[in-house]
Amino acid sequence: QVQLVESGGGLVQAGGSLRLSCAASGRAFSRVAMGWFRQAPGNEREFVSAISWSGDVRYYADSAKGRFTISRDNDKNTVYLQMNSLKPEDTAVYSCAAGPLTAHAMRVTAEGIEYWGKGTLVTVSS
Repeated sequence: QVQLVESGGGLVQAGGSLRLSCAASGRAFSRVAMGWFRQAPGNEREFVSAISWSGDVRYYADSAKGRFTISRDNDKNTVYLQMNSLKPEDTAVYSCAAGPLTAHAMRVTAEGIEYWGKGTLVTVSS
């Protein structure tokens, strides 16, 4: 059974940092793109960042550019999201997603994404 398990969320003050992790089990994800999405209370789910299977191609939402960095370790089947200079508007449940969409496709749609984690809550206080 395929599982994506996120960790690393929590409460942080504005300006602080968090590093989210998403560990994939049950299948090797070295050949699929992975991404991060978030959903704040009362809002729709939105794209945050995505990375190609090789790690060479990365995409970010405008809100994340310059502050967030996505990376992956295929040997560990894990994708990371380093979040710096956090703002209260970054408060949301962050979920990771995997395949079969390309990282490029994840920028514009979540439809067709095969696997989702349950999410980890990030709360940024002002």
